[in-house]
Amino acid sequence: MPLILDRHVPSPGVPEFQRRLRWLAAAVGVAFAILVGRSWQLQVVKGDRYLERSTDNFVKERWIPPIRGRILDREGVVLVDNRPSFNVYVTPRYYTPLAHANLIRLLGLSPSAAQEIKDKVDKARVKDRFHVVLVLEDIDRDRLALIEQSRTDLPGVDVEDVPHRHYPLGTLAAHVLGYMNQINETELEEKRGAGYEPGDYLGRYGIEKQWENYLRGKKGVERFVVDARGQRKSSKEAEALIDKERFVAPVPGHNVVLTLSVELQRLAERALRNHPAGGIAMVDVRSGKILVLVSKPGFDPNVMTGRLTRAEEAQLEADPYKPFLDKTLRQHYYPGSTYKVVTAVAALSDGVIGESDRVTCRGGHELGRRTFRCTKAHGQVSLLEAVAQSCNVYFWHLAQKVGMDRIADVAQDFGFGAPTGLGLNGDVPGRVPRKAWYEKQGGFRIGYTLNTAIGQGDTEVTVLQLALAYATLANGGHLWVPQIVERVETASGTEVASFPPKLRRKITVSDRVLRLIKNGLWGVVNDPKGTAFGARLESTTVAGKTGTAQVRKLQKMADGGWHPYQDHAWFAGFAPYEDPQVAIVVLVEHGGHGGQVAAPVAMEVIRGYMDMVGSRVASQAGAKGRP
Repeated sequence: MPLILDRHVPSPGVPEFQRRLRWLAAAVGVAFAILVGRSWQLQVVKGDRYLERSTDNFVKERWIPPIRGRILDREGVVLVDNRPSFNVYVTPRYYTPLAHANLIRLLGLSPSAAQEIKDKVDKARVKDRFHVVLVLEDIDRDRLALIEQSRTDLPGVDVEDVPHRHYPLGTLAAHVLGYMNQINETELEEKRGAGYEPGDYLGRYGIEKQWENYLRGKKGVERFVVDARGQRKSSKEAEALIDKERFVAPVPGHNVVLTLSVELQRLAERALRNHPAGGIAMVDVRSGKILVLVSKPGFDPNVMTGRLTRAEEAQLEADPYKPFLDKTLRQHYYPGSTYKVVTAVAALSDGVIGESDRVTCRGGHELGRRTFRCTKAHGQVSLLEAVAQSCNVYFWHLAQKVGMDRIADVAQDFGFGAPTGLGLNGDVPGRVPRKAWYEKQGGFRIGYTLNTAIGQGDTEVTVLQLALAYATLANGGHLWVPQIVERVETASGTEVASFPPKLRRKITVSDRVLRLIKNGLWGVVNDPKGTAFGARLESTTVAGKTGTAQVRKLQKMADGGWHPYQDHAWFAGFAPYEDPQVAIVVLVEHGGHGGQVAAPVAMEVIRGYMDMVGSRVASQAGAKGRP
């Protein structure tokens, strides 16, 4: 019998199918909602950011270096300038192995140079493959032409015209001006917020370093579109991708005008021509402005700025004359007899000796079992004669009456034992020893006081400190803060900042004492028995003090060339005596006797200064007399 089915009774599987269908529809709906939400998030919420990232593959930024400010002397003579140069940059994203091989072959680079470029690019590729990296700098025009002719074979390679620092006077005033080189990674992390980028140069020494913020300027930027090979595109459709300002001009750095006179600086460096190492400082006694600052030997800033090889650097570092060391600021020396003015001021101020009091010098001074030797037996000498003839016995006599700490008090009042305040190239404080200092070293003995009184023992000064101290003697007791920058101005000549003279302090010394000291210094140069009489000038009256500072006990040597055990030769003084204008200090490192070696150098510079002043006065008078 056939089975009759009731069509109104549902099949047992139908409800299960419908239930699953509903679940499937719900899942599809949820997935669709997620896709819609994600699309909305990407296109609406974060659309601008992702659009910017995508266009970065095509929109490139090229930083335009500013023209660095120039450095000028007091008369406007250019000491440091800029010249055009060509640098090679690589964008890692477009720089292929074939492009690398083509570049090396085209320029004939050595394997080591090729590896250096590869390392730079690989390192930059890890950080940001679209950021350009400097691989060759200051290439010549022949190499520039080769690259320009082979553009299609060098994807990712660009050559930019950039300013390069130029020192037209070579080694002149090298330690003052300084030099530049590339920023390192540590500095880059510290200065990135200030706009520095890999490959940027910054001042390393001298004015270039100290006045970096004024000289540097501000970068500009150019934005443009490139294709997949890194080649520039200029169509309207491509330029539409640029949503920022396409060109921002760089802002040039400010010019720094120095107090130095290039004419006088050149003359002073020439005056040291017969000596391998030394230093000269000349300052205006009325303001503390530095007219001359010579450290010999020097270096060529053009070589130091970008082209110094490792072999050249090693040679400079091994040079026994230490060309990198600023002999006027960074190095301190025993001042020898130039320091006797400190002892004399202390004794006269305290009244322990008078102008007419005399001391007998028999060629030595006995202290316990030890005899301190003078240069010769001077007989009976007064203060003025002792200064002029540089009698050590006289000052040893004063030292025992005055004492170590009183000499130190006067020395510090004159600026010794502390940085001058110039802030250039280290500007070390030197050393003014006291009893307490010796106690910490193992114990004080009276012999230390005798050594200190004549600028030996553990007393150390810098060339500039000594020049400022003698300027203080010459000007009536005003200790100036040294000044080497006159003003800062824009590239067009508009003044940005000026720096008037700054008085450090008025030292505590009477006019009478200063007069007596100055009279003694007059005798050094102008009395026939004076230690610098043989170097005196007929045209100008100079006052000063010679110094012969031992650098090694019991190793005095005859004059005759540089030797590490040879005495340092000093002259410190001022001119003209009647109306002081400049103070000068000359150090001839390991040069021998101050009167025979350093004094003639100082006189040559003073004569040049007076000739310059005279010619300017005559020129001004002639100009006034013209109709």
